Amino acid sequence: MKSHQTAQTMKPATAAKKLGVYLPATPAEFQEGVVSRAELNELQANPPQWLQDLRQNGPHPRPVVAARLGVSIAGLARGGVTEALTTEQIEALRQDKPEWLEKERATQAEVRKESARIKEMKQGQ
Repeated sequence: MKSHQTAQTMKPATAAKKLGVYLPATPAEFQEGVVSRAELNELQANPPQWLQDLRQNGPHPRPVVAARLGVSIAGLARGGVTEALTTEQIEALRQDKPEWLEKERATQAEVRKESARIKEMKQGQ
């Protein structure tokens, strides 16, 4: 049996997801190693410059892109966005307001309204 005192480690992909960054854009030493829970906590508490830069400028993973654009990940795919985007690219989409983005934002707003209505209904029972 394994001891409960061994430090939990995670794959770089898991750590990148928890940090909200795009794994291929992280430094090689991050991608090639394993990350302990303590190291993850330290990265979150005191992000190094590379992590600060990635969070600010990207490229950002699709969940972050979707959140910044106010659409679902599926909505991004329907709009043809399948790759990570930089902050600059996200801003350009916001400025250009392509038809797919407006449609997906409206869809997402309806989904949120419906979710809130269902939650209210459940609380009222």
